[in-house]
Amino acid sequence: MQYREALAEDIRTSAARLLAEDVGPGDITAQLIPAKQWAWARVVAREDAVLCGVAWVDELYRRLDPSVKLTWHAADGDALAPEETFLELEGPARSLMTGERAALNLLQTLSGTATRTRDYRARVADTGVALLDTRKTLPGLRLAQKYAVTCGGGHNHRLGLHDAFLIKENHIAACGGIAKAVTAARRIASDLPVEVEVETLDELDAALSAGADTIMLDNFDLETLREAVARTAGRSRLEASGNVSEATLRDIADTGVDCISIGALTKDVKAVDLSMRVVRTETL
Repeated sequence: MQYREALAEDIRTSAARLLAEDVGPGDITAQLIPAKQWAWARVVAREDAVLCGVAWVDELYRRLDPSVKLTWHAADGDALAPEETFLELEGPARSLMTGERAALNLLQTLSGTATRTRDYRARVADTGVALLDTRKTLPGLRLAQKYAVTCGGGHNHRLGLHDAFLIKENHIAACGGIAKAVTAARRIASDLPVEVEVETLDELDAALSAGADTIMLDNFDLETLREAVARTAGRSRLEASGNVSEATLRDIADTGVDCISIGALTKDVKAVDLSMRVVRTETL
């Protein structure tokens, strides 16, 4: 990833936001537990999963209570099996309970993104096609989910509207055509990649003539995708997009496109089932 510094800051701000959201002015239920009660807990996977979110949980508990000790038995990107203990916690029982939901919410969501990406990647691993995420991320989790995609073996598309051009249908109409839009992009920022979304083979030809770095083939059927690959002959990177699912992914990859962008990796994510259980307590 090219945005490690931004990700590090995002981890800090995300942890602070999660605690503020969940704890608010104080965890009143945790106050039921004696202040000097010490606890040991473990977090287990309830299903097959790919772990993601270690740094977020570390930061969350660091902010909540630095005396809590976390021992990880797996790292981001590692496969988890059902009933596998991948994290052990030790510290004040109140603090363990207060941070539980915020920590699990993050782990379940990011691990869900990584798990789905790993599943999709496995379906086309022998084709050489790259799987890309999109900007269809959960609000407030853009960087985190894009990181999770890389943990699952996928690749990041542009981070936002600022680091690459993606000239879509409405941009083309407003600029007066593909050639004019690409020319304007080169003038504005010649060092940034320029991608053009096309809906027909005629538009593909226009994007090729304009010198687009990448051409997104929007909702092309399989026959037209194959024709686009033959017509392009390596002059531009081709990205297939639209109607990508478990059922269609392999057929799309087999057309010979260079990459496939999949909004479902992030926007339709299903949280994986994880659980924290206290295994021992002691009054200090």
